[in-house]
Amino acid sequence: MKQSIINKLANLDRRWVFLSMLLAVAIPILLGLEFPETPTQQAINVFDEVERLKEGDRVLLALDYDPSSEGELSPMATSFVLHCAKKKVKMYFLTLYPGGPPMIQQAIQRVILTDFPNLVYGEDYVDLGFKPGYEGVIKVIITNLRELYSTDARGTNIDQIPMCQGVESIQDMDLLINVSAGYPGCKEWVQYAKTPFPDKINLVAGVTGVQAPYLYPYVPKQLIGLLGAIKGAAEYETLVVGKYIKGEPKAVYQEGRRRMGPQLVAHLLMIFLILAGNTLYFLQSSRTKS
Repeated sequence: MKQSIINKLANLDRRWVFLSMLLAVAIPILLGLEFPETPTQQAINVFDEVERLKEGDRVLLALDYDPSSEGELSPMATSFVLHCAKKKVKMYFLTLYPGGPPMIQQAIQRVILTDFPNLVYGEDYVDLGFKPGYEGVIKVIITNLRELYSTDARGTNIDQIPMCQGVESIQDMDLLINVSAGYPGCKEWVQYAKTPFPDKINLVAGVTGVQAPYLYPYVPKQLIGLLGAIKGAAEYETLVVGKYIKGEPKAVYQEGRRRMGPQLVAHLLMIFLILAGNTLYFLQSSRTKS
């Protein structure tokens, strides 16, 4: 009897596994399940670095991702913009990705235009848009911003934008925040901005899960802090919302934690299936030997 059950489980139709994974993802989404997040030191380091900024400081937000990575990275971008807006710093948006301009506009719409209508374009924030050239863009603007950015994304001459006056290069920024999906992205900002000017550039970043392991060696010397995937987004989101939003936050400021729900349940299911599969294998092996 026992051997019969083991054999049935070992030969279970794989469609049941697919169905269980579907339910593991769908149920938390449908029920809106959220789990408490305990921020790691990496998220705390990122939060503290933004937190130390003073009103009027300059922050470059390089949103180097496109819609294909929006699921992981837009919650990070939203939290970064919210934090910067709360700190009343001047925000300079740009992207090295051809598909990045809509991501900048999305972040501005979600946070600034919706909850900070008092912020004035050209005085409190500016969209410099996309320039082709990959890491070549960084190599130029690290010493001469105007060589590439003569106008903003709207076509306005940069010299006519109040917050751009007196900014000669990105060395004039008090903090560089990068949200990166790959190449060009965080590694290139480390190599061509932070490394040549270690005392002038302060850099924090949020990246996709596949990038994070390759970038941890840069922490903390080149990267003060690093957010990895939706988990890092949820941790940073928890810190920002916990300090600056009283009561129930808007859904847009809970996206990281909301997306962690199905991921957590799906990962637990995967661990269970791996353990169950190995257990059945060893039980079958022991029966065969005996």
